Amino acid sequence: MQADTSPLASRRRVRSPVRRQRAERYLLVMLLAFAASVGLTRFFLEMTGYPQLGGGGLHIAHVLWGGLILFAASIVPLLWSNRWVYPVGASLGGIGVGLFIDEVGKFITQTNDYFFAAAAPIVYTLFLITVFLYLRVRKPGRRDLRAELYHVFDGLQEWLDHDLDRKEKARLGNELAWIAAQSDQPAWSRLGQVLRDFLDAEAHEAPPARRGFLERRLQGAWLTVRRWLNERRLKAILTGGIAALALLAFKHPAEVLLAGSAPRFSSWLAGLALGRTIDVGGTSRLMLARVALEIVAGCLLLSCAALLAARRERLGVALGQAALLLMLTAANLLVFYYEQFSTILTAGMQFLALLGLLYYRHEFLE
Repeated sequence: MQADTSPLASRRRVRSPVRRQRAERYLLVMLLAFAASVGLTRFFLEMTGYPQLGGGGLHIAHVLWGGLILFAASIVPLLWSNRWVYPVGASLGGIGVGLFIDEVGKFITQTNDYFFAAAAPIVYTLFLITVFLYLRVRKPGRRDLRAELYHVFDGLQEWLDHDLDRKEKARLGNELAWIAAQSDQPAWSRLGQVLRDFLDAEAHEAPPARRGFLERRLQGAWLTVRRWLNERRLKAILTGGIAALALLAFKHPAEVLLAGSAPRFSSWLAGLALGRTIDVGGTSRLMLARVALEIVAGCLLLSCAALLAARRERLGVALGQAALLLMLTAANLLVFYYEQFSTILTAGMQFLALLGLLYYRHEFLE
């Protein structure tokens, strides 16, 4: 009999991480909960005049509620093993992080300044880092025997809870078939075949995938939108929306230049081109950097809209994506510094425009 020489047969402890199945879904849930937590908290406090819970020198800040919710998010997966624990923990984690990081200004200033200007860019930076992590996790990982076995044993939890639908059962069967086909690992191949036979011999038929009321309504709405949103209509919407975002990007630079900062701005740009530092008087270099980024992004967005209108879609989409990524990753950090959380709506519109360009490229150009 052939000896099993796989790393799984070794007696040495293996500590290399294995990506959890559906990890990108749980991370997305946390991202949405994080964004909603910060946005709704700021909106509520603004609308109610920043009330304080407590009295007589006692103030219960919402950072404490964030810490309590984070504690719940960490303890839930320690207590229970069910699959539903992960979306619950992701939701609690996102809400807790949002409530916690919203008060970062108090903990990086000696005066406990909740409205410290750098607080909003810090929150936005953490959100961007999480977005990049989500995009990285969405990419398929390397397929190996150890990871597949992790996924199989994780998927069998759904069978134990009688919650294995047809789609999940088919995916589990494919994973077991792949394990059973590993002829160079006979012991694990036999295990995969036994589990596959057991799954096929199940008495009860797996039900179709069940969707909740909200999920069914969202899916129906999305199908309706897809039927209506043909290439011509989507391109018209993107062209108009991106042109509007370009004008919005030019709004602040126009105000700065009309206020008499044009000479200082041109001197600052000349200094950058020559590699020298030029005194810009009372105008902040951060402000000038913001103006420069907004002008570059605005020009790219206008070029994108013009190219889309001129039927140069591929080049237009590429320029639009570059401009929106420049706004979302660089310019918005400075905008948040000066405008604070009032720019959340603008950032959301830029993100929707980026999603629209990605969808247009995927559906009609590729």
